[in-house]
Amino acid sequence: MQAETQAKIDVISSTLELLRKHVNFEVAVARLNDLEAQTTMPDFWNDQAVAQDVMREKNRLERQINLIKDMQAEMDDCVALIELGIAEGDDDVVAEAEAVLTKLVTEADKRQLESLLSGEADANDCFLEIHAGAGGTEAQDWAQMLVRMYGRWCEQRGYKVHLIEESAGEEAGIKSVTMRIDGENAYGWLKTESGVHRLVRISPYDSSARRHTSFASAWVYPVVDDNIEIEVEDKDLRIDTYRASGAGGQHVNKTDSAIRITHLPTNIVVQCQNDRSQHRNRATAFNMLKARLYELELQKREEAASDAAASKTDIGWGNQIRSYVLHPYQMVKDLRTNVEKGNAQGVLDGDLDSFIEASLAARVGMQRE
Repeated sequence: MQAETQAKIDVISSTLELLRKHVNFEVAVARLNDLEAQTTMPDFWNDQAVAQDVMREKNRLERQINLIKDMQAEMDDCVALIELGIAEGDDDVVAEAEAVLTKLVTEADKRQLESLLSGEADANDCFLEIHAGAGGTEAQDWAQMLVRMYGRWCEQRGYKVHLIEESAGEEAGIKSVTMRIDGENAYGWLKTESGVHRLVRISPYDSSARRHTSFASAWVYPVVDDNIEIEVEDKDLRIDTYRASGAGGQHVNKTDSAIRITHLPTNIVVQCQNDRSQHRNRATAFNMLKARLYELELQKREEAASDAAASKTDIGWGNQIRSYVLHPYQMVKDLRTNVEKGNAQGVLDGDLDSFIEASLAARVGMQRE
C-alpha cells in the first residue's frame, strides 16, 4: 500500500480514536441502551418534560455513535477494496476507493474540530442578537442581511430558528433582532461569531450610487439549562412593559405585552415580544437574562485562563471580526484568521463553515493548513 494511502488511513484512524475518547464510546453505548429501554416503558410519556429530555439525549448519542461506526465501516471497506484492487491489478477499483478515502479525510478533519466543542455550554442551544450600527437605513438593511445569512446557515445544518424580538427599521431592514437557535452544539459552533461585521457596497438607497460602509453587530450567548444555577435578585432588576411593534397580529400590537428587563449591576438589557401573553414574554426574557449572565461568567473564566491579549481578540462586544466587500470587488475576509472567500454572495447565502471552523481552530490552538 502506498505511503500516501497509509497516511490517509492514519489520519482517519486517529480521528476515530479521538472521537471515541470524546464520547466515552463504551459508556455512551451502554447509556444509549438504557435510554432505549426507557422509551419502551408503557408510562414513558406520562411526564412529557422528562420524556423529551430522554429523547434529546437518546438522539444525540445515536448521532455520535452512528457517526463513529459509519466512518469506521467506510474506512474498512475502502482498505479492503484497495487491497483487492492491488491484488487483482484493478486500478479503477483502487482509484475509486482512494477518492472515498480522500473525502473521509476531509470529513475526519471537520469531526476532529467538532470533537473539541467540549466547553461547558458548547452543546447548548443559543440566542443570537443582531444590532444595526450607526448609519440609519444602510446599517439596518445590513443587519437584515445578516439575519438572512445566519438563517440560511442554520437551515443548512438542520437547526431551528425562533424569533424572540424584532425592532423594524424606519425605511427598511431592522434595528435589532433576537433569535433562539435550537440544535446540537449550536452555541459551540456560533460562539466565535460575536463581534462587528462590516459591509462595503454600492448603496441601493443612494440615488448617486455611491459606495457606503455599514456596520452591524452580532452577539451569541448560550441558552441556560435548568440544572445551571444563576442567581438573580429582584432588587437588581428593572422590568418595563411596552407595546410590541412589527409582525405579530393586531392583538400583539394593541396590548402592552412586550417585556424589557434591565439587570442594573451589569446594565444588561433583554426584551421579548414574540408572544401575546405578557407572562410568557416575561418568562422568556428572564431566561434570556440568565443566559446573558451565564455567558458573561463564561467570558470571565476564559479571560482568566487565557493570555489577556489573545483573549481580547476573540471575546468581547465591539470587536470587528469580518469584512464583506461587494464593491469594487467581491471578497469576504475574516480579520482574525485571514480566511478569505471570493464568493461573497455564497457567504451571504450561509456558506460560513470555513470561517467558523478556522476561528474555532484558532481558539482551541489547533494548527490548520
